[in-house]
Amino acid sequence: MKFRKIIICTFIFLLIFINTYTFSYNEDKLSLYSEAAILMESSTGKIIYSKNDEIVKYPASTTKILTAILVIEKCDLNEKVTASSSAVSAIPTGYTNASIKAGEVLTVNELLQVFLVLSANEAGYILAEHLSGSIANFANLMNAKAVEIGCKNTHFTNPSGLHDTNHYTTAYDMCLIAKYCMQNEIFRNYVSMKSCTIAPTNKSEQRHYKNTNELLSETSQYYTPNVIGIKTGFTTPAGNCLISAYSKDDIELISVVLNAPQNNSDGLSGKFTDTISLFNFGIENYRKMKIVEKSSVVDTIKIKSNGFISNNLSVLAENEIYAIVPTSFDINSLPSNMEVKLKDDITLPISKDDFVGTVTYTIDNTPYTVNLLAGNSIDSFSFNIVNLLKVLVALVLIFMVYRLMYGKRKKKFKK
Repeated sequence: MKFRKIIICTFIFLLIFINTYTFSYNEDKLSLYSEAAILMESSTGKIIYSKNDEIVKYPASTTKILTAILVIEKCDLNEKVTASSSAVSAIPTGYTNASIKAGEVLTVNELLQVFLVLSANEAGYILAEHLSGSIANFANLMNAKAVEIGCKNTHFTNPSGLHDTNHYTTAYDMCLIAKYCMQNEIFRNYVSMKSCTIAPTNKSEQRHYKNTNELLSETSQYYTPNVIGIKTGFTTPAGNCLISAYSKDDIELISVVLNAPQNNSDGLSGKFTDTISLFNFGIENYRKMKIVEKSSVVDTIKIKSNGFISNNLSVLAENEIYAIVPTSFDINSLPSNMEVKLKDDITLPISKDDFVGTVTYTIDNTPYTVNLLAGNSIDSFSFNIVNLLKVLVALVLIFMVYRLMYGKRKKKFKK
């Protein structure tokens, strides 16, 4: 008896140990150095990995992507802008700048290049004043845009990411901003530039700058061929920050790492090694799959046109659905993850292509929803061969009951 108890206790201990080990492994798959991180697939918004992604952090110069998209959306890139002394002098010593002088004239295009490639802080202040008249007004514009994009824990006070305790965000919010920005082709072109050259101006000779994102540089040990942008950042309170985009085959990933160490225990830059780890994890463990074809039949439902006549209505997917699924995902399991929601007020007649509801597929805890359209028309009183037979059978039964009842009454009357 004692021996059996020892065996049972040992077995239970092993189960607890194995489950604890597995949980710990799954909880931190990558052991990143950064204090906060997130990896998202861009087209679907699927979160593949996250670590402290909703904890408030300082964004440093990754702020610049929101400033840039506002300028791109609201300004003519060929507009000429004169740098004010207030914008140039606002940048404290120690912050990156392009040595732009007060009174110097550059185009919006040139300012955006030095702003996003070199990370020149005064360029952001010059653009902010040009667009909104003051830094305060531009910060209000930034915060309104952040809310519009969907940010919940973000507040900006300046266009360049200069440190301010009231200038903060989260990895998740910055990922939403990056996803929004990368939908703009002009923005994508800027953040993928490996270098930029600014023509001579009224105050300076020609200038040439290299991108601060070493993932883009073919001469860097961190070079990653499929990286297509987007922005680095650093201040002492924020640590090293990096937002990146990666495109391979039919998958585009966006990563954010905040407050990474300058150097890991192996002497390498934390923001670059963490980003590479995130992209490798995403590509190795997930794939993009079309789970629903456009106009495919999702389900067939019964629609009653009166008390006893019903018609089949095919419901079709309005658009195709692509999902980011684990590499082990089995497409045959899809129907078990399907939830059809029909409109509450479906009434006859129904015309082909009428909206009738939605279908949602939940895969790896992520919902994918598409509208459902009627695949065929149904009139207010519609007969098909089956319904016609039903009517005929019903009439025959009524006639037989009538004859039976009438026959009994007739016999009784004769008696």
